[in-house]
Amino acid sequence: MSKKVVLGFSGGLDTTYCAKYLGEDLGYEIHSIVVNTGGFSDDELKKIEEHAIKLGVKSHKTVNAIQSYYDRIIKYLIYGNVLKNNTYPLSVSAERLSQALHIAEHTAALKADAVAHGSTGAGNDQVRFDMIFHIMIPNTEIITPIRDLKLSREAEIEYLRNKGVEMNFEKAMYSINKGLWGTSVGGKETLSSNGMLPEEAWPTQVSKTGNEEVKLSFEKGELWKINDKKFKHPSEAVLFLQSIAGPYGIGRDIHVGDTIIGIKGRVGFEAAAPMVIIKAHHALEKHVLSKWQLQWKDQLAQFYGNWLHEGQILDPVMIDIESYLESSQRNVTGDVFIQLMPYRFQVTGIESKFDLMNSKFGKYGEMNNGWTGTDVRGFSKIFGNQTMIYHQVKENANAKN
Repeated sequence: MSKKVVLGFSGGLDTTYCAKYLGEDLGYEIHSIVVNTGGFSDDELKKIEEHAIKLGVKSHKTVNAIQSYYDRIIKYLIYGNVLKNNTYPLSVSAERLSQALHIAEHTAALKADAVAHGSTGAGNDQVRFDMIFHIMIPNTEIITPIRDLKLSREAEIEYLRNKGVEMNFEKAMYSINKGLWGTSVGGKETLSSNGMLPEEAWPTQVSKTGNEEVKLSFEKGELWKINDKKFKHPSEAVLFLQSIAGPYGIGRDIHVGDTIIGIKGRVGFEAAAPMVIIKAHHALEKHVLSKWQLQWKDQLAQFYGNWLHEGQILDPVMIDIESYLESSQRNVTGDVFIQLMPYRFQVTGIESKFDLMNSKFGKYGEMNNGWTGTDVRGFSKIFGNQTMIYHQVKENANAKN
């Protein structure tokens, strides 16, 4: 009886090679799975399944993980206003974790002997997949043919052609990875330290001109309405906002980051909805949270984003930080007004019943209603009291010398 292997399958060159190699060369019974985190249409998912069956898999599973991806990961990235290196909304790194979790669950459910993925030995994904598999299915063998055999693209193509596999072997000029929380774009310009992706490389072309106002309505930190249109789930609001803001060319940039394995890399991305949501959410928070809530949340969120990027979603400290982030959102409710323009956007203001910028207590730089000038004089003296003592003691000590 053949051993079972679960293969994370996208239908691309690497996973197609894995399917043939694992089945025909190693003799495994293959059970493929594709986890849709927002990057595939129904038609594309159907074609992936047909392709997997032609390759001889025993079974194929399609998981619609869009809502679970949001609930498990994205909402905490919004709560924390997480941007890696103040730039990147963790578009790909976050979705890889969602995919790895579902693959591990499927492997356990099938009681498979092994799990396989098509990562190479040069990037972050190999660590993310391997680490989650080691934690969730610790006694399961992990097989990574592309990494272990150090295969070139040309070697994979030659192997598959010899096996009679028919597919499009032409390499696109730019590698595209689309998901709910943004799309990564890699090409020759991102392989060096200087160069910007040309207009034709971006998946979403600029087709809108002029200005457009959008109202985003948050409830306890989550986006539930856009222009008073109510959604059944916040993931639907993300997709809807992407359709509005994407054609303006908003959210395009190149991220320079440190990989888990210690090298630096550049990747282009377009993430109109994530960038608008994060900036809108942050603007609302600045009005409704206290000074120390904002400061501690920023510190915890920065660590959370970095640790998530490195695949550590199952570290128990992440659950603790998520609890804090969720608690911090209890008053993050209100409307944020955004002006969309070609290649940029601007937050113009907010309205919230929890707004701490309340004229009842005074207007900044103009007048105060909650205290007197005498109150401020006393407060200022006491507030700087310890520092005053420090300097006087230092001067007295220096004078004795």
